[in-house]
Amino acid sequence: MTLETSKILGGVGSLLMVLTPFFGTYTAVLGLIGLILVMVALKGLADHYGEKGIFNNALYGVILAIIGIAVSIAIIVITAIGFLSALGIDLSTLWSNPAVLSSINWEELMTLDVVWSYIAAILGSFVLLFVFVVVASIFLRKSLNMVSEKTGVGLFGTTGLLMLIGAVLTIIGIGLIFLWIALILLTISFFSIKTQTTQPPMASST
Repeated sequence: MTLETSKILGGVGSLLMVLTPFFGTYTAVLGLIGLILVMVALKGLADHYGEKGIFNNALYGVILAIIGIAVSIAIIVITAIGFLSALGIDLSTLWSNPAVLSSINWEELMTLDVVWSYIAAILGSFVLLFVFVVVASIFLRKSLNMVSEKTGVGLFGTTGLLMLIGAVLTIIGIGLIFLWIALILLTISFFSIKTQTTQPPMASST
């Protein structure tokens, strides 16, 4: 893969991820396509510069983020099923007759002793997700710092730092804005890669 190809794939992939919040039901699909293109671009850069860490660190980061999301969702789903079971409701009943929830005396049920274990499990899933996202962003920052050193595009390093800050600030929600801005910078960074070196002028013969 040529450096020009990696540049284009990375730029287009990053741009798709930037645009995902505006495409409703297609968000997940565009985000996944964008992520794949960026990873392919980073693999191309790693091969071009002979630096395996560019791709490997990014891969570790993506894998950790996916694991964190999957485990957190699994915990929430299991907790929800357990809560419904405690109410004497199974999923098939809820699916066929959602109105069954209206027959529950929520005021009597929603006491700390009853719901605390379920609330704790859900909060724990979010804490776990937070830890995975922060660790993942550390690996991504390492990858982008390497790209910055090899390409001479300092904005890659800034992008990695902003991703880490955004990951840490996700605990208060505002971090998502930082992560989105980081994707914009990543797009600019890829398109800023110089694929041609300027040759020095030939000395004229007399």
